[in-house]
Amino acid sequence: MAKVRMYTTAVCPYCQMAEQLLRAKGVAEIDKVRVDLDPAQREDMMARTGRRTVPQIYIGDTHVGGYDDLSALDRAGKLDPLLAA
Repeated sequence: MAKVRMYTTAVCPYCQMAEQLLRAKGVAEIDKVRVDLDPAQREDMMARTGRRTVPQIYIGDTHVGGYDDLSALDRAGKLDPLLAA
C-alpha cells in the first residue's frame, strides 16, 4: 500500500472525514503533519501544495488535495489504484 501523508489540524472535520475514508479503504498508517502545532510545517505545506487549507493529502508522491478531492477520486474509481501503487 502507498504511503499516505496528511497535513492536518486538531479540530478539522474534513480531516476527520478524510481519515475515515482512508481507513475504510484499508489504510492502516497515516503520516499526520499537524500544521497548527508548527508554523514551519504550514509554510512547507503551502509551498508544496499552493494551498492554505487542511487537509492536504499525499498518496505516495501524488498530491491528491483536500477531502473533496479525495472523495471525488474515490467516486471516480481512481482512489483504490492510487492506494495500491
